Amino acid sequence: MRRRSRALFDREVRWALGFVRPYARWLVLILALSLASTALSLYIPYLSKDLVDTALLGQDGAALTRIVALFAGITVVSFGLNVVAGMRYTRTSADILFDMRLALYRHLQRLSPRFYARTPIGDIMSRINNDIGEIQRVVSESLLSWLGNIAYLLGTVGILLWLDARLFLVSLAILPPCLWALVRYRRRLESVTAELRERSAGIGSFLIETILGLKLTVASNAQRREQRRFRRKNDAFIRTLMSMRLLTYLAGGLPGLILAGGVAVIFLYGGQRVIAEAITMGTFVAFMAYQMRLLGPIQGLMGLYASLATARVSLGRVHVILDTPVDVRDPDAPVHVEGLRGEAREPGAPVPVARLGGEMRLEGVSFSFGRGDPVLDGVDLAVGEGEVVAVVGASGSGKSTIVDLLSRQLDPDAGRILLGGRDLRALRLADVRAAVVPVEQEPFLFNTTIAENIRYGRPAASDAEVAAAARAVGLDTFLATLPDGLETLVGEQGRELSAGQRQRVAVARAFLADPAVLVLDEPTSSLDPASERALMEGYEAVMRGRMTILVSHRLALARRADRVVVLERGRIVEEGTAAELLGRRGTFARLFGGEGR
Repeated sequence: MRRRSRALFDREVRWALGFVRPYARWLVLILALSLASTALSLYIPYLSKDLVDTALLGQDGAALTRIVALFAGITVVSFGLNVVAGMRYTRTSADILFDMRLALYRHLQRLSPRFYARTPIGDIMSRINNDIGEIQRVVSESLLSWLGNIAYLLGTVGILLWLDARLFLVSLAILPPCLWALVRYRRRLESVTAELRERSAGIGSFLIETILGLKLTVASNAQRREQRRFRRKNDAFIRTLMSMRLLTYLAGGLPGLILAGGVAVIFLYGGQRVIAEAITMGTFVAFMAYQMRLLGPIQGLMGLYASLATARVSLGRVHVILDTPVDVRDPDAPVHVEGLRGEAREPGAPVPVARLGGEMRLEGVSFSFGRGDPVLDGVDLAVGEGEVVAVVGASGSGKSTIVDLLSRQLDPDAGRILLGGRDLRALRLADVRAAVVPVEQEPFLFNTTIAENIRYGRPAASDAEVAAAARAVGLDTFLATLPDGLETLVGEQGRELSAGQRQRVAVARAFLADPAVLVLDEPTSSLDPASERALMEGYEAVMRGRMTILVSHRLALARRADRVVVLERGRIVEEGTAAELLGRRGTFARLFGGEGR
């Protein structure tokens, strides 16, 4: 197990080093500046030897002035080098860590709804913010000092050996207990740090969930109950935090305490060598100056060792996300789809939708979330160009899953989906998603203006095009009542708007994107009958001549479709116009009950 864990850690470190290589030249410069500063700092304690033996005991005023001036000059230059190296390193480390965070963010963008269904959002945010932040803290605050400490430690050891080898060997006697304390507590620190990360993520998930459900909490008079849950989670977090803090002190501070205690032994033996005239007073003063400065880098390295234990935990938690497989991928050799009139397009630019038109077919499509029976089981469906097809069925029959499959948020477990004779999995994801645009049942709006939310899928659209899209879905009457019109801010998740208004903004966004296939998932579920009729009038103008798949449980919408498909337990059980299906008195008629009378 330990060998496997080491192999995983080595892989994670190699991944992290991949982000360091592009900044190698900056890091070499930073290292050179740091080493230059360290070399100057190493010379400062040696000045105390000349200060005592030459200037003070030798009663040489000129030497005293020269040594003090040299001390001041070296201090200023060393400080300047440290500032330049530190500022450049802070910027470089921040760039490296942003690249790491960006890589994690890009991976999250590629994961399917399956991942987000089983992973609490608080846990995801904890890994993006806390764990990446912890890696950044260790890198930005510790690694540069680590390089300086190593250089300073090696230089100091060399000078101590040169000043008095016997005295230095005596000082080595205290190192074994320091290393024992470091290794003993570091292993325990790693496991406690992992527990602390989990408890922190649990608090984040709790806060996100309960704030989103605040209306239910208040309506249920459950405020005190949730406060008690919050306190219990926080108490558990604090207990783990205190354990980690104690182990941090023991892993980083106890070795330093042992080292400090060993100074008394050095004073005793060194003093005897001065009395015996084996070394000069200046040499002993210089030795003690280096010895006292030796404690700093050793304690810094020991503290870094403890910090690396927490960074290792964070790196492992980040890789839990990075190791999550991507269910939906671009093909290795995507089908080439030419643009309009054969014009060249920039790499990554969406294919013009007119070239991705044609019939859409679902052939033997099956899909399962791995929880019991399949959501879809061998679905066959053909939708012609310009046709409006309504997909209806009871909750859990697979309607919304079809929406995710058509836009390749998910891929079928079996079967295939074709657009214009091309398997969607053979096309680039960007091309598919430019051609197939869904409008979700609970659409998401960004905390910006109505205009920017409508323009989101087509950022280059003009103001006139945005206004036309808003009119098409009946938003113009509402916008006329707002002082800022389309420039009105919608608030967090669009909560400044009603549910129906959010739905209209989302539909306007889809209309503006001008897709070949429009997929509407319960587009009027939040509207009253009058608003539904007004919105559908706008829909009809845009759906005319455009392939539209309308997922709904509303009879009024089903009546407007050219054809209705009825899903039951993942299978198509009926197909026809709404009037025909009502006359058959089958599943469709039972779904809508008295609505058809």
